[in-house]
Amino acid sequence: MNEKRGADMTTARKDAETPVDAGPPVTESTSSTAAEAAEPSEKAARRRPTGRLEAMALPLTWLAVIVVFSILETDTFFTSANAASILASQAVLVVVTLGLIVPLIAGDFDLSIGSVVGMSALVIAILNVQHGWNIWAAVVVALLAGIVVGLINGMLTVLLGIDSLIVTLGMSTLLAGVALWISGANTITGVDQTLVDVVISYRLFGIPMEFYYAIIFALVLWYVFAFTPLGQRLLVVGRNREVARLSGMRVSTLRIGALVTSAFVAALGGVLIAGTSGSAGPTTGLDLLLPAFAAAFLGSTTIKPGRFNPWGTVIAVYFLVTGITGLQLLGLQSFVQNIFYGGALILAVSFSQIIRRRRMKQGF
Repeated sequence: MNEKRGADMTTARKDAETPVDAGPPVTESTSSTAAEAAEPSEKAARRRPTGRLEAMALPLTWLAVIVVFSILETDTFFTSANAASILASQAVLVVVTLGLIVPLIAGDFDLSIGSVVGMSALVIAILNVQHGWNIWAAVVVALLAGIVVGLINGMLTVLLGIDSLIVTLGMSTLLAGVALWISGANTITGVDQTLVDVVISYRLFGIPMEFYYAIIFALVLWYVFAFTPLGQRLLVVGRNREVARLSGMRVSTLRIGALVTSAFVAALGGVLIAGTSGSAGPTTGLDLLLPAFAAAFLGSTTIKPGRFNPWGTVIAVYFLVTGITGLQLLGLQSFVQNIFYGGALILAVSFSQIIRRRRMKQGF
């Protein structure tokens, strides 16, 4: 009995010395596990400011370029007329580049966009001016022609397994030859004033309507990629087609649809060009290919770094044209445009690859 009472007293003393809420003893392994669990969140917290800086680097650079040229050329650059000219003159490029990023997101290239723009504008001019068609009927035919080109590109690429670069490059050359043939190598002028009014004559806050058309299209595309299943599926297809296929996605349909969208939007760009200039020629739109790719890849380094995105594309287009306009106002000749676009494309592709590889290492 005495031994039992002594044991009970010993146990009671130990219980009194031990805190009621004390958990299991903290061993070295438990501490290490907790540190490892906390490490990813700490790394994410450290990466967050860097990610924000990457996302805002191009907009801040664009702002700096505006400030510098405004100081250097106050009388010519920092004017409402110049601002309206910059915003409106690049609306076609904005629309075409937004269409281009759709197949790029899905992992395909479309090198035929410039030729599709020219074909669309030329179809409108020929039907309306030479054959007396109603302007809106001519526009519908031009858009349908763009859809047909996109279907051909998509079917050759997806169903026959030919690389999209080869297919669309061949299509671009084919359409350029057709444009020379049907136009007789001449520029056709006199497109119905109704289209010109809708595109550039009507203004809001002093800016032609074509700028607002481009921004509305960017808004629609942003909504599709941010909030709809279709946009999310295209992102998955672009990242890993095999994973998308195993997940039950119709990869072939999505890829064809992306190329059709690109060609249709390029044809829409042709409508805007026909409305802007009131004319079309065999080389119309061909000069848009390089700027579109430069803006698309440069746009993938901002807003959502490492991903083609609509608002990054819009910012990239206007950043490039702001720099070119400023340099030309300073007295540089027109060759600066090719240098600027070519250099921007090389740097943008390099930066986008660096960002993508770093994010892959970080598990994004």
